Amino acid sequence: MSMSDSPESADPQPQVKINDKRRYHPEGEVSAEPAEAAVEAPKDLKDLQLQQLSQDLDAARKRVNELAAAYQAGERDREEFKARLQRERDRMIDVERGNVAVTLLEAIDELDLCLTAADESPLAKGVRLIRDSLLRKAESTGIERLELEGKPYDPNLAEATDMEVTASEADDGKVTAVIRACYQLKGRVVRPGRVKVARFVKPAQA
Repeated sequence: MSMSDSPESADPQPQVKINDKRRYHPEGEVSAEPAEAAVEAPKDLKDLQLQQLSQDLDAARKRVNELAAAYQAGERDREEFKARLQRERDRMIDVERGNVAVTLLEAIDELDLCLTAADESPLAKGVRLIRDSLLRKAESTGIERLELEGKPYDPNLAEATDMEVTASEADDGKVTAVIRACYQLKGRVVRPGRVKVARFVKPAQA
């Protein structure tokens, strides 16, 4: 036998380590190591997530409603501002129109004074035509001439510059004559009148 064939000179065999994870049961059955159970979210966690999503959705809807309400309120404010601006513009136009009309009304007053006397001359007729034409022009702008004679005296419409004694109690406080006509524009007096007012005086007993 040669030395190369001796057991001591033979190459050592590699050792293999076996890791058997199977379990041994006393009954002799061998079972594999159970796989790790799949991780599943608890039911309570899903409910919490659904509840959170529902709350987020409600909050989003509430925010949308708030924005819509704010937009509608802004639109209403804008329309109200436009309406106020238009009313103010109309009022200023009426004031300017009234100021211009006052000059025209003074001319009509002068012509009225010329026509106080019952005169049917051609000149008086011509003056009356001019006066009526100017009055129509004033009325076409919205100016209205108020008839005060025979009606109860209203200090908001005219100034009482004279008084006339009357024995009729029913006529007490009524306008008996118009010295200067009263004019108004859209319910606003642009030129107050001047009138004579009756005052009742009980007749003395005989």
